[in-house]
Amino acid sequence: MTDQWWKRAVVYQIYPRSFADADGDGVGDLRGVIDRLDHLAELGVDVLWLSPTYPSPQADNGYDISDYQGVDPLFGTLETFDELLAAVHARGLKLIMDLVVNHTSDEHPWFVASRAGADNPRRDWYWWRPARAGTAPGTPGAEPTDWGAAFGGPAWEFDEKTGEYYLHLFSAKQPDLNWENPEVREAVYAVMRWWLDRGVDGFRMDVINMISKTVNPEDGALPDGRRQAGAAYADGSASYLCGPRNHEFLHEMHEQVFAGRDALLTVGEMPGVTVDEARLFTDPARAEVDMVFQFDHVWADRGPDPRTLVPLRLTRLKAIFNRWQTGLAEVGWNSLYWNNHDQPRAVSRYGDDGPRHRVASAKMLGTVLHLHRGTPYVYQGEELGMTNFPFRTIDDFRDIEALGPYAQAVEQEGRSPEDVLTVLRARGRDNARTPMQWDASPHAGFTAGTPWLAVNPNYPQVNAAAERADPDSVFHYYRRLIELRHTEPAVVDGDFTLLLPDDERLYAFTRRLGATELLVIGNFTGGFVRAELPDAAAWSSAELLLTNLATAPDDLTLGPWQAAVYRRRG
Repeated sequence: MTDQWWKRAVVYQIYPRSFADADGDGVGDLRGVIDRLDHLAELGVDVLWLSPTYPSPQADNGYDISDYQGVDPLFGTLETFDELLAAVHARGLKLIMDLVVNHTSDEHPWFVASRAGADNPRRDWYWWRPARAGTAPGTPGAEPTDWGAAFGGPAWEFDEKTGEYYLHLFSAKQPDLNWENPEVREAVYAVMRWWLDRGVDGFRMDVINMISKTVNPEDGALPDGRRQAGAAYADGSASYLCGPRNHEFLHEMHEQVFAGRDALLTVGEMPGVTVDEARLFTDPARAEVDMVFQFDHVWADRGPDPRTLVPLRLTRLKAIFNRWQTGLAEVGWNSLYWNNHDQPRAVSRYGDDGPRHRVASAKMLGTVLHLHRGTPYVYQGEELGMTNFPFRTIDDFRDIEALGPYAQAVEQEGRSPEDVLTVLRARGRDNARTPMQWDASPHAGFTAGTPWLAVNPNYPQVNAAAERADPDSVFHYYRRLIELRHTEPAVVDGDFTLLLPDDERLYAFTRRLGATELLVIGNFTGGFVRAELPDAAAWSSAELLLTNLATAPDDLTLGPWQAAVYRRRG
């Protein structure tokens, strides 16, 4: 962990079931990834993050793992994985895997043994608790706490055989591991060492700040919006986000798994993590993780009740980024992303996905993001400017996070189906999971069969073949963005100063390293806007490193959705 090469790197996330299907069954696979590696090499990224391909019942598209040391037949075999890893390394790239160890599948042998009986040696590998005092086990309200699960319903599932409840912060098919048990931790570390010995280059760790829970969990807080809506379940996150032993566990993991191994990358996905906690998690002296993957900026358009939509205020978004940039300026490191498998498409969310401005706004968003301090992530299709899907009814969705909460909101809470669908259309995770759009052939060249999730109907216009053939495309612009990170040290190591914090139209900041200073401006509107900077005259005559429109800004007046990066020295 002494060579912090990942600060100069760009990571590309592959969601395998939606990336490329080589065998025609409608689901992407490892052979499909191998066949498309040249696309990623041409893009210029350094690291590939592979979402789960382990054996799984696929209740949560592979984030419910039944065997940590294998490959699901849906995606291929271990031999195919080894071939993929060799092909990645042959191109000078690295590959990190998704480590999902807050929970397993309920079909994992560990949990099968745990629920076999209260006296089973693995009973304590998961969180089991009796019913609430004075209640009848298995009846509504008898759950040990009133926590809600992320995918709807209570966070405790009753098991008739033993008469107790097990904890699942996500679906009932994803029981939470008990990290208080040292046998659990050693089993996880053994799995990690097994994959590293096989040649993988690190891990992105799913909800890793949830592994430490309060040993005696208590009832949670019920947000006002949900209380008014009549929801039955509370927010128990105070008992499991950045819990009491989280830092201890991650340092132990480092000592047991990563110490003595070179050039690895460890990324901790941490919903709800604070800047102060992130400084601790990513302080190299503490040896926990290399960087955090936090959510503040992708919750900027979320109201007090997360199931509602509020318009984006650019000033709020800038304040969030500024807090993270300044908070980790001296110690720590952050991930930079707009898109991933859990978020809608950024060009539809924070840009303008209409035909007139889609390309410009996709490029502008990429510019603003990549010029911050941190490691940028590109999610598959982002480099093409892929957009949200035009969902019509709930039947168009496949995601458990859409189907479960929809049923709870409509059937239990009496909410309007159309109101719930309005939010899902804008924020649903399936927006990011529609198949990758490779060309204008049927199903966008993703599969010769029937895709597991419908392809976005705009694929004849938005696809990789068309983008690679067009030198002014989003794809080639992302290539230039990535090259700039590789060649200009100020992008990686420069300080950060936010400009125009109260402007709702422009996002502007500087990066400075030694005698080199960069000015970055992004126009978040469809009109012309001038950047009113104190030294505007000096900057307008500086070297224009990058812009996304054919016409350069005149006197720092940016066109609709325009981005500009200037450089001056000395």
